[in-house]
Amino acid sequence: MARKPESDDAIWRSVTADVKPLQRRNKSATPSAPKKKPTARATETPVLPPPTVTPTRPLPAPRALGSAPGVDRRTAERLRRGQLPIEARLDLHGHTRESAYRILNGFLGAAWESGRRVVLIVTGKGQGILRDAVPRWLNETPNRSRILIVSQAQPKDGGGGALYILLRRRR
Repeated sequence: MARKPESDDAIWRSVTADVKPLQRRNKSATPSAPKKKPTARATETPVLPPPTVTPTRPLPAPRALGSAPGVDRRTAERLRRGQLPIEARLDLHGHTRESAYRILNGFLGAAWESGRRVVLIVTGKGQGILRDAVPRWLNETPNRSRILIVSQAQPKDGGGGALYILLRRRR
């Protein structure tokens, strides 16, 4: 016995028979207050906008890799070429983001306290989390106040996966 073909409308009704529509969500989590009609009063004082608050000190712009404000051109160029002696090294391979952050801050603080000037930070090549995070961490307080210039390392010292850092002199 051959089965009689059903119409598309009948099939659609059978499929959607037990479907319930979703509840509409409000755009705001709090219910809106009813709008008040404006009333004109002769004695009403004009409403002034709140005074603008200007920050006491604007936040400094992040330093770009290789920018060297306050460093003479010869020293900056020698750092970029890898010609300054590296006094301390830190390899962050195998560390999580949290442990690398703590180790980096401790390392830079200790190097600055001991009077070291040029340090090498190895983050590793590729698309690693640390490769993107370390330059941001170097621009944060207190690291930013200790650092004069950051430059990508030469291939002999790690290339794109390492950074030369010239620290300020401790005074």
